[in-house]
Amino acid sequence: MFLAEGWKDYEVLDTGGGEKLERWGDITLQRPDPQVIWPRSEPEKWRLADAVYHRSERGGGDWEFRRSLPDRWAVQYRDLRFWVRPTGFKHTGLFPEQAANWDWMDGLIRGAGRPVRVLNLFAYTGGASLACASAGAHVTHVDAAKGMVLWAKENRELSGLKETSFRFIVEDALRFVQREIRRGSLYDGILMDPPSYGRGPSGEVWKLENELFGLVSTCAEALSPEPLFFLINSYTTGFQASVLSNILAKCVTSRFGGVIDSEELGLPVTSGGVLPCGASGRWFRA
Repeated sequence: MFLAEGWKDYEVLDTGGGEKLERWGDITLQRPDPQVIWPRSEPEKWRLADAVYHRSERGGGDWEFRRSLPDRWAVQYRDLRFWVRPTGFKHTGLFPEQAANWDWMDGLIRGAGRPVRVLNLFAYTGGASLACASAGAHVTHVDAAKGMVLWAKENRELSGLKETSFRFIVEDALRFVQREIRRGSLYDGILMDPPSYGRGPSGEVWKLENELFGLVSTCAEALSPEPLFFLINSYTTGFQASVLSNILAKCVTSRFGGVIDSEELGLPVTSGGVLPCGASGRWFRA
């Protein structure tokens, strides 16, 4: 399992009953997590929650704020800083388990000994983009949601990273990659965090099980002759790490050789155990 163990501003305090209790800086949030099917270890801790997200039977949900909170606040991971805030879909704008992948990519980029170009698809608020740029890469950050790209730009500014280290693009991921291939614009590292389901700007339907292999195959054509890494993240139930390994083997290893390492992602829980948080498929040069 890839564990994100380097956090100081984030902590999973306890889990149980379909929920997780998290500390984000000095603010504690209680959020649903469908994989948590065991009872709480330390029930008394849950009184610490400053805000609780309640699911609605009609879909979505609402936050119950037990004390006044700022609209947003900053948390730090190593030399990176991020704005977080409770959103209407229970998220906070950051997936802290991804820090395990940030550290992995950081090491590969710093050890490359050459300029590195990274493409981040479905890049959300830019956690991985900031990590790669901080390690010295030039990052092309692509997301179809304008609001998420704006949030990523604000995180870049908050972290004090150079604007020239980034290119922010609001566009459909596959269309952008296809255009880059036609231009001969290649990348040393590609990472993606595609959704399970979605709709494009013209109403086209995205289903991960139907689209992922084709997307990865196309992206492999955008890799440079000596690429460093390829990373696929998946939070889709039923997509085990071995599925990601098989896709990487057929699309990337067949072209470049290299090594595949795919595992579950996880966060240590202070009260004991590990919270599972999806899976990551990693390819890198031997």
